[in-house]
Amino acid sequence: MSITYVEGTVSGPSGKKTTTEFLVDSGAKYTLLPLKIWKAIGIKPTRRLTFVLADGTKIKRDISECYIDLPQGKTHTPVVLGKAGDEALLGVVTLEELGLVFNPFQRSLQPARMMLA
Repeated sequence: MSITYVEGTVSGPSGKKTTTEFLVDSGAKYTLLPLKIWKAIGIKPTRRLTFVLADGTKIKRDISECYIDLPQGKTHTPVVLGKAGDEALLGVVTLEELGLVFNPFQRSLQPARMMLA
């Protein structure tokens, strides 16, 4: 398994912005923002979901939305509101919204091949 990071800017509803380094996690559904980041841009929880971790542990976390701006594009996306000690993760929903896929062999984000039904 390879580890890849990408720098991005996140912004909240008030327009406050901050930059962070995201771990690209193709096994995570949603993007996760650390406590310090989502507090800094003024995000508020909108709902709560239960997640199952790789070891089977169930955790509940608050969810909200923000804008994420990466070198490959910008999108509005749902985010998990992390707790102290959590690391910023870039999840699959955000990658799909940007039309990107993670290439583990080159450890890079690449445009996804779009298929029409």
